[in-house]
Amino acid sequence: MTSKRGRTGELLFVTERREFRQGGRTRLVEEQDIVYRSGRSTAQHPGTLDESAAPRTDSPWQLPLRPDPALLFRFSALTANAHRIHYDAPYCRNDEGYPGLVVHGPLLVLLMLELPRRHASGRHVRSLSYRLRRPVFAGERISACGTPAGGGAQLSIATHREAQHATAEVSLG
Repeated sequence: MTSKRGRTGELLFVTERREFRQGGRTRLVEEQDIVYRSGRSTAQHPGTLDESAAPRTDSPWQLPLRPDPALLFRFSALTANAHRIHYDAPYCRNDEGYPGLVVHGPLLVLLMLELPRRHASGRHVRSLSYRLRRPVFAGERISACGTPAGGGAQLSIATHREAQHATAEVSLG
C-alpha cells in the first residue's frame, strides 16, 4: 500500500497479487493495482446522459452493448459487489456526483475479452493487461472495440463521449 495526496484528496494505492495453483503448479497470476480515494470526486462527469448517441469507431472488431440497471444489478449479485454506485441511482447522483449508475469495470473487461473469443477462434488469451480510465454509465450506448496486433490485440471501450474509457492488451496463443 502507498498513500499519496492528489488534487481530489487522499489516495490509497493498493496492489493485490493472487496466484492460482493446480497440482502444485502455478497456473495463473493476477496482479491488480487499485486506487481508493477519499471524499467526493471533483472529476467532471456529464450532467445528463445522451442515451441515443452511439460511439463512432472504425475498429475491425466491434461489440455494442447498452448496459441497463438490471444488468448491473445481476452482475453485482454474480460478483458479490455491494457498492451502491452500481444499483442506487439517487446515491450516485447525490452523494458521488455521477449522472447515473456506474458500469462495473470488470464487466467492461469481460466485454472486451469477448472480442478475441468471437474473432480469433481457435486461439486463447495467454495474458491480459487492462486499465480503467473513465466511468461508463447505465443507459449509454457503448462499444467494445478491438484491433488485432501481432500475436494479440488492442482492445477498448468507447462511448460517444470518449474513445477509450477502458483499454486492454491481450496476447493470444
